[in-house]
Amino acid sequence: MRFDTGKCLSGCTSPARFVGVKSALAQRVVFEQSMCFGKRYGIAFGAMGMAVIATKQRRRLISAAASGENRQHLGSSSPEESLYTIPNHGYALECGPDGTGGWLAHRNDVSKPGSGPGSDWTTHVVSDTDGTLGANLLAAQAFKVPSAQYAHPPRILVLYGSLRPSSFSRKLAYECARLLELLGADVRTFHPASLPVRDPALESHPKVQELRSLSMWSEGHVWVCPEMHGCVTGAFKNQIDWLPLNTGSVRPTQGRTCVVLQVNGGSQSFNVVNELRRLSRWMRMPCCTNQSSVAKAWQEFDDDDRMKPSSFRDRVVDVIEEYYKFTLIMREHADFLVDRFSERKEIAEKGRLYTQTEKEQERLLALGEKTKNA
Repeated sequence: MRFDTGKCLSGCTSPARFVGVKSALAQRVVFEQSMCFGKRYGIAFGAMGMAVIATKQRRRLISAAASGENRQHLGSSSPEESLYTIPNHGYALECGPDGTGGWLAHRNDVSKPGSGPGSDWTTHVVSDTDGTLGANLLAAQAFKVPSAQYAHPPRILVLYGSLRPSSFSRKLAYECARLLELLGADVRTFHPASLPVRDPALESHPKVQELRSLSMWSEGHVWVCPEMHGCVTGAFKNQIDWLPLNTGSVRPTQGRTCVVLQVNGGSQSFNVVNELRRLSRWMRMPCCTNQSSVAKAWQEFDDDDRMKPSSFRDRVVDVIEEYYKFTLIMREHADFLVDRFSERKEIAEKGRLYTQTEKEQERLLALGEKTKNA
């Protein structure tokens, strides 16, 4: 390690700067901490004393990064995020005056999980009390991960991709929400109406803040989207675009599970589910292997907006059953699965993960120093 003169972040003159520490910002942070310590206790540090401090601090960072210290909630909600709610109209059948909430619109009775209008086929599928189906979902409902650290109901966010009053993606999303509730999940359905088109100037919009908070609250997403011109709809993509790629330096969706379904106005297609899988991979979300594509969706729902008996409906049940079990298993290991070597290495070198803006600033600073010394 060598030394040269410089200034700390507060502007005070320093007798030495840590060139051995790779990041210029990290050099200054370490030096400022040592100088503040010296001022507080009346100690004048020389170059050798400060080198010792820098070495110790660097060793501590390397040790903490290697051991995974302070790397909690990389793929899961923090305690504060898991408590997110909207008083009065969050867990309600209808949205509030600002368009937020109404997360239980899939229910017919706000106090009864899994309830819906018309034929209560979801309850029948789960329990098959009369034995007419010859199969049920009771094993999935009772499933517990051995030695599980989490016992609370899995928190699931449901997104759909159409604003039409007769939206078939919404109808299918509601059926998924009912099945998940009957299996034991805590389900919230987000309503994309009133969500503005992606614009950085509207970050503080209530619907934007709600969507982002719901994603951070969740442990898994259900994505249901119609096909439009061979791809996802703008209404659905707009919701995904409002979920930031990173908050600080960590992607807020990483570690959450995902399951994808699509509805078609005509023959069966898989364009949308394939695109949704690509999106989930980009957002670092493990995606359930099963999926559903409902052809001629206008034929598959009755006048009460409930799915009619069919092989398509059975496939939806298969998908949700697998996804529920998949989420219970994956959430136990979400933080560990997204704890990456490259990020631990960066913490050891710089003290923390840098945002993309900070990385660009550091690159420009290094380029300027190189040009200056050329």
